[in-house]
Amino acid sequence: MIPEVLADAVAGAWTTTWPVLAFLLVITVVSDLCADVRLFEVAASAVARLARGRTPLLFAAHCLLATLTTVLLGIDTTAVMLTPVSLALATQVGVAPLPFAFATLWLANGASLLLPISNLTNLLAVERTGQSAGAFVADLWLPQLVVLAVVVTVLALRHRAALAGTYVVPRTRPSYDAVLVAGGALVAVGIAVATVLGAAAWLAATGGLVVLVALAAVRAPALVAPRRLLRSVPAVILLATFALFTLVELGLRLVDVDRIDWSGPVAAAVGAAVLSNAVDNLPAWLALAPLTDASLQPALLVGANTGGMLLLWGSLANLLWRRRCRMAGLHVGWVQFLREGLLVVPLCVLLGALVA
Repeated sequence: MIPEVLADAVAGAWTTTWPVLAFLLVITVVSDLCADVRLFEVAASAVARLARGRTPLLFAAHCLLATLTTVLLGIDTTAVMLTPVSLALATQVGVAPLPFAFATLWLANGASLLLPISNLTNLLAVERTGQSAGAFVADLWLPQLVVLAVVVTVLALRHRAALAGTYVVPRTRPSYDAVLVAGGALVAVGIAVATVLGAAAWLAATGGLVVLVALAAVRAPALVAPRRLLRSVPAVILLATFALFTLVELGLRLVDVDRIDWSGPVAAAVGAAVLSNAVDNLPAWLALAPLTDASLQPALLVGANTGGMLLLWGSLANLLWRRRCRMAGLHVGWVQFLREGLLVVPLCVLLGALVA
């Protein structure tokens, strides 16, 4: 019986999640190529110049950059690609790196509600419900605005002393190919637009990857050498993610659990946030979504996407971010992480759920 149930769970997990896994594979390669053409470095350098030496404006522009990166390329791209760039930028201009580090992380998680491609939980929600991308945006745009307002306000108040004053605008700029940088930016925007217009996320990302590879093949062939592209494939993450999907599917088949009668959107969001910090936000959403009424799915996403910022294992992005911080010489312990998260997570979950 167990082998049959396991086989059914594997088949069920694959049927439900292969589009999500395909998107994860392709968007990771797209993100790596965007980093290779120095898109993130160029954007950060432009931010430093546009702020004209005023630290509050620099921080505001960085928050906007982190938000756009998350919305267009996803939560993990922001955590992996933007974190080292933002820390290097802060060090270069002589401002405190910690506010920029937490802004990157909180906006990686907090800005991941708007589009299906911004977070794997969103893609899973769309695949499970059959909801169009436009309908998804219509449901989540207001919670997204509220969460962004909470995150940016808390960051500004928490780090107001460190973010006051001015800095010396860097004179040097990164060397880059303008055509490749523009191509990377257009591909990122194009994937998001195509998804909102109704294209499957994995198909939109694949189209963007083809365009970017073709462009790089002409301008910088070494960037798209087969071995280099293969190194970008997140094989371990893909296998681990599918194993996680299968385990949750198996658990739902083996354990007869009734639908959860949440008392309202706040309860659903809090439940998702608590479970996210216990086992990671992705399995938390996978476990709760089939047991939750469709009307509460937006609140469930608010809790899963923003609630996992209390503990380091609350989302994969947290762990990726911490690793990048340590590589840059910035050490954030779990107690400090929890202390900072308590400033923003309860407000995000509560206020986001109230408008979901």
